[in-house]
Amino acid sequence: MESKAIAKYVRVAPRKTQLVARNVKGLPVEQAMNILRFTPNKPAGVILAVVRSALANAEHNANLDVDSLIVKDILVNEGPAWKRFMPRAQGRATHIRKRTSHVTVILAEGQE
Repeated sequence: MESKAIAKYVRVAPRKTQLVARNVKGLPVEQAMNILRFTPNKPAGVILAVVRSALANAEHNANLDVDSLIVKDILVNEGPAWKRFMPRAQGRATHIRKRTSHVTVILAEGQE
């Protein structure tokens, strides 16, 4: 059995989020949450919230044993980018792309 949770349109760049997601993929949920709790990046807090949501989904909707769950997969996809301009010298402007992410966490029962 699997359980999943999705956070869409999160105001964090996907590249930075993928770097944090790689650290916890395949780990038991408790260990993954401890790593995310003490990682000092904004994406770590976002992924931690999605892992907690998936854990609640597993417990409430699928009646899974919370202690035996592992982080099966974390998918980080690129969402729409906010397009902004930054004023530059001599009346010019440059493009700024504020990127967003879609984060999906899939928890599954592991072998202990």
